Amino acid sequence: MKLSANTSSTPFEAHPEYDGQAVCVDVTPLKKTQSTYGEKETFRIVFETSELRQDGKPYLLFSRGFTPSLHEKAALRGFLKQWFGRDLTTAEQAEFDTESLIGRPARVSVVHSDYNGTTYANIGLIRADKSGEPLKASGKYTRQKDRQNNGDEKFRPASNSNEAGTQSDWRRVKVHVGRHTGIDLGELDRDSVDALLTKWLPTALEKEKPLKADRELIAALQQARQALADTDFEEDEIPF
Repeated sequence: MKLSANTSSTPFEAHPEYDGQAVCVDVTPLKKTQSTYGEKETFRIVFETSELRQDGKPYLLFSRGFTPSLHEKAALRGFLKQWFGRDLTTAEQAEFDTESLIGRPARVSVVHSDYNGTTYANIGLIRADKSGEPLKASGKYTRQKDRQNNGDEKFRPASNSNEAGTQSDWRRVKVHVGRHTGIDLGELDRDSVDALLTKWLPTALEKEKPLKADRELIAALQQARQALADTDFEEDEIPF
């Protein structure tokens, strides 16, 4: 994939907390996913590490979902800058082939976060591997583009009009509390939505006679929580 400026019922096994070597083994195909800002196309960068699972295979570590943008403020640009230990060159900014990442070593720090009772492994820090003995891919991983069934159906946008309408309704509800008063819920970033879910929602649910605006925001946040949980599951539960 050039850029310019498997469905399984097996439970997802999060990578243990870790600080050590990794090697890139995949750049996933673009997938349509839902975010608090609506539908977008994202891909992930997949690493193997030296940590082994119980079955003897290396653990897999997935980056966050990136949009295919090399803008100076894009998340991908920042991630590559950390990984390479430098910013992209002018030539790389003009045309960057993500295939060049396959086999590239790294050193990563893995941290855990909990959401809705599920533990997720996140890349807290990535940098260049300067050990002199980089980790090599095990050869046990099959790239997603080479699998017969990539589970595309799971990422299709809702085609049912009622479902689509429900998804858009919660995003249009106005926030009437805190520093985001007057802003549509769907315009907030993930951290702000999480703050409302963890700090405001429990208190609002305890009110005996919530205001109409409270009831609307409560319902919207409950829908948002489910939508975000579904998105996290689809993006993170990718089999070896």
